[in-house]
Amino acid sequence: MAHIQTERLVIDGEHLTILDVVNVSRRHQQVQLSEQAVAKIKAARAFVDGLVDREEVVYGITTGFGKFSDVYISKEDTKALQRNLIVSHACSLGEPLSEETVRAIMFLRANALSKGFSGIRLETVNTLIDMLNKGVHPIIPEKGSLGASGDLSPLAHMVLVMLGEGEAIYKGVRMTGKEAMEKAGIPVVELTSKEGLALINGTQVMTAIGALAVYDAENLLKNADIVFTMTLEALKGITNAFDEKVHQVRGHKGQMVTARNVLRIAEESGLTTVQGQIRVQDAYTLRCTPQIHGASRDAIQYVKEKVSIELNAATDNPLIFPEAGEVISGGNFHGQPIALAMDFLGIAVSELANVSERRLERLVNPQLNDLPAFLTKKGGLNSGFMITQYSAASIVSENKVLAHPASVDSIPSSANQEDHVSMGTTAARKARVILDNVQKVLGIEAFAAAQAISFRGSAKLGRGTAEAYAAIRKEVAPVDEDRIMYIEMNKLDVMIKNEVLVNTVEEAIGTLE
Repeated sequence: MAHIQTERLVIDGEHLTILDVVNVSRRHQQVQLSEQAVAKIKAARAFVDGLVDREEVVYGITTGFGKFSDVYISKEDTKALQRNLIVSHACSLGEPLSEETVRAIMFLRANALSKGFSGIRLETVNTLIDMLNKGVHPIIPEKGSLGASGDLSPLAHMVLVMLGEGEAIYKGVRMTGKEAMEKAGIPVVELTSKEGLALINGTQVMTAIGALAVYDAENLLKNADIVFTMTLEALKGITNAFDEKVHQVRGHKGQMVTARNVLRIAEESGLTTVQGQIRVQDAYTLRCTPQIHGASRDAIQYVKEKVSIELNAATDNPLIFPEAGEVISGGNFHGQPIALAMDFLGIAVSELANVSERRLERLVNPQLNDLPAFLTKKGGLNSGFMITQYSAASIVSENKVLAHPASVDSIPSSANQEDHVSMGTTAARKARVILDNVQKVLGIEAFAAAQAISFRGSAKLGRGTAEAYAAIRKEVAPVDEDRIMYIEMNKLDVMIKNEVLVNTVEEAIGTLE
């Protein structure tokens, strides 16, 4: 079980941050509704009850769904309509989404419902929150969403467990949804008018995956700057290219941040050089890293802005406006804003691995440096780091395939009623895979950079890189003779993922930008 935050997070649909999502999904912080959210939920529900009592024709409340929007449903059949919606829409396939992703999905759906525009009953929202707080995690297969109308199918799998159907993980054990709810002491619900639609018509799956990916991408940027600086020192790189004046005259914020980070990490280094000391200028992968990392940094900030908006968005349909006395059918469920952002995230993060692999090549190729070939003392007898570059090259080539945008695709559904879809969840899932790949490539570069530094002498390292090198050496010894490399590569991957290098460096030199 992850560490549980003791203070409850109060949600109202307006103020959620990406860090909140991380705290609830990964650190199991407890959640509760604000008093204002409770009042809004009750007001919207009372309005829906009035529509049903008057037997007014309103989409999703007294009609069928999608192409069946013109089919009137009687007051007596509203409960059956909502149950049928859930069981018929739970059509996702593939491997289950991770428990942290499922927790983020549940949390985001509860937050969206707390805005009071969905017409759901308060007790139904509280059931979802109880599941989150008590650790009932529905099995949600990863494939099956078109990203419009929202994430219908995967969210239906979430709701199945609320009904005592489907499957869930409870205390690390996979079981039926009914059993999980019983063990957690949570009564199952019987959905009534509008509730099924309120629970599944939204973008919470793509946004949950995206929020966690953005958080990890921001930390990945710091890792990338640290690992690059290790390589810069190992290759006796020229620091003039990171001078603040160079970056100010271009003006891109991310570029300036990267250059500042590198100079801070390398401060007091005895390995870096200046123009003309050894070379007049370095290759692009050293000299232009602020421009490359910086462009990705700016792109990730754009994605963060879009995801942060979506965290607090009302994305279902129809929307209930009780004060105005209106129910409006619109398209807030359409995932295009997140689809484009997730494709952009995948491309931006891919570039961090592209340049990392090229720096790795400069570390292992004796024609590009003055280090032992493939970073091994007895080349020929030993292959050293030769095949680590193969692995990195394979991964970055895979990323080039994955970086193809999902959002440019669309396929009509529901008998052409829903004739343009976002593929936003595909884009988010793709970005998550790319991110994992990049973490691995940066881990390989860090592994090789540490090996190169062992030839140079770690005593000459800068303030930040000395700490990063020491942290790596606690887990991985220098490679004096060939040994099984994937074991060490996996250790570095874990260190990148767990922010070990970032935390270690920031303890020594302060927070990186």
